[in-house]
Amino acid sequence: MCVNGQASFGKADYDALSKVGQEQSRVLGQMLALSGLRFDRVLQGNMKRHSETARFCLDEMPEARTIEAAPWLNEFDHQAILSGLHPNFAEPHNVKAFLKKYPEPAKAFHKEFEKAMQRWMQGDHDSEYPESYSDFKQRCWDGLRGLLKQAGADENILLFTSGGPIASLMQLALQLSDRMMLRLNGAIVNCSISRLSFKGELLFLRFFNDYAHFGKTSSPLLTFR
Repeated sequence: MCVNGQASFGKADYDALSKVGQEQSRVLGQMLALSGLRFDRVLQGNMKRHSETARFCLDEMPEARTIEAAPWLNEFDHQAILSGLHPNFAEPHNVKAFLKKYPEPAKAFHKEFEKAMQRWMQGDHDSEYPESYSDFKQRCWDGLRGLLKQAGADENILLFTSGGPIASLMQLALQLSDRMMLRLNGAIVNCSISRLSFKGELLFLRFFNDYAHFGKTSSPLLTFR
């Protein structure tokens, strides 16, 4: 499972990859090419950052592949979630104005985003969101279960998705609480990889949030949004 590259925060088209996100995706593809892994299927969410990550990544790999659309891999609507806590955040310029008040805007944004996520996940305001947290979780879990029913025992399947679905699938595999799912989501690095193996419907974690392909932790390719 591959997380999308860095999106274009603060730009008119957030869903497009930034220059950093494009390079992250290339480096990811180079690592996968060197690993010798061969994939029987490739699936992606239908968001632009998923398709662009897949394209830049797969361009670095030797075999051409057909990519299957899988909407269950789509990220939650972070803008709707933020607007649930701060209705004026529906307008991007209001987000920018809010963050300008703080000496460390990234930390300020993370704090507000966590509060907004907690409000969404509590389930007390479901009618205010286009997709409730429980519906999001069920979408991700049902999508994976459906995929596993189709998969052969020895198949390798590559997924291009976002941090939210990956954290949710980790929650399913490890039987974690919603609180722990939120903590995992906040730790996920752009273009990191996580791997699950399966036997029937049983899931086994092989590794989570691996970004060693970026080298040092001071790498400019190490981003979280």
